[in-house]
Amino acid sequence: MSSASSSVRRIAATVLAAGAIVSATALPASAADGDRHHQQRPRVEIGRVQADSPGREDRSNRSLNAEWVEITNTTRDGINLRGWTLRDRDGNRYRFDNVRIAPRATIRIHTGNGRDTRTDLFQDRRDYVWDNNSDTATLRDDRGRTVDTESWGRRR
Repeated sequence: MSSASSSVRRIAATVLAAGAIVSATALPASAADGDRHHQQRPRVEIGRVQADSPGREDRSNRSLNAEWVEITNTTRDGINLRGWTLRDRDGNRYRFDNVRIAPRATIRIHTGNGRDTRTDLFQDRRDYVWDNNSDTATLRDDRGRTVDTESWGRRR
């Protein structure tokens, strides 16, 4: 009987040891998944771009403001865009002041003049920025890291 009892104890110890090894290797993998998920935030992205102002392009403020880029915060947290930039391929740059984008909200950056609100910002330019046929909008954070890009048309 002691031989059977000894075998049962060895089998139980082997099963417990195997369980411990599996648990120990699974824990770092799940922790890494959590880190990878954490690294994706904050997530702000370029949504829609209206590069071709509808109607006649006469450089009027109305026409300039019909050219815009939408920026969307896809997280559950508000994000301050102070120091972030939005650029076109030619190097035209708009720098965000102390602008807070609400959780899961979208703001629109217009080319012309206007009064900034929570949902609409204005570059106060007197000429068009976005090329109708082909351009790239690049959003960079306050450290100069590219957050998102949106391209359209064919590059010349």
